[in-house]
Amino acid sequence: MKIVFKALLALASVFLAYMCYRSIMNPIEFEREKSVRDKAVIARLIDIRKAQIAYKDAKGVYAEDFKTLITFVKEGSVMMVSKKGELTDQQLEKGLTEEIALALTEDQAAQYGIEDFADFKENFRRDTSYVSVLSSVFGKGYNVDSLSFVPYTNGEKFELSIGENETKSGIVIPLFEAKTPYKVYLNGLNKQEIINLTKQAIALGKYEGLKVGDIVNPNNNAGNWE
Repeated sequence: MKIVFKALLALASVFLAYMCYRSIMNPIEFEREKSVRDKAVIARLIDIRKAQIAYKDAKGVYAEDFKTLITFVKEGSVMMVSKKGELTDQQLEKGLTEEIALALTEDQAAQYGIEDFADFKENFRRDTSYVSVLSSVFGKGYNVDSLSFVPYTNGEKFELSIGENETKSGIVIPLFEAKTPYKVYLNGLNKQEIINLTKQAIALGKYEGLKVGDIVNPNNNAGNWE
């Protein structure tokens, strides 16, 4: 009987030691894996922000859904201006601007202190060209079709929303946000740790996940990790 009791006591000691070990390691392992997933999700949110900014520069508003945004990145183009030459301080003081300089005639050159008109026109140029959004924003080989998907999930998509904010002066500012909650991109990790993380964020009045932009409180398209 004593042998059985000792064996049970030994097993109980091992079990308690294991539980103590897990209580220490669970949060450590969770934070380690969370950090890996955070980086992947943040990188994707930054890409969404790049695409939305390019879309707004071209259209004046943000894309309301990923289908529209991805099609724009694949098929759209953006204007690129290559610059050659700069105006001197003396020319600027005389009122010469880039717009005037580009349309400048030889008869007008002297009033801006330009002695060699031919040389000036040869060395002050602004050439406009159009390049694809995909290559200019992301580079060749980027898989734009992955833009809407949350990393480390089974095909879950980011939540994408647009809105607008009117300033006191009556200017309407387009807004967007893209986000995904902890419970989505941390799915498969320790459930209690995810619950604790979510409750903590809610208690602090913060979004319970990762997001970029905001359609309620304009933040200049910042991410909540920045």
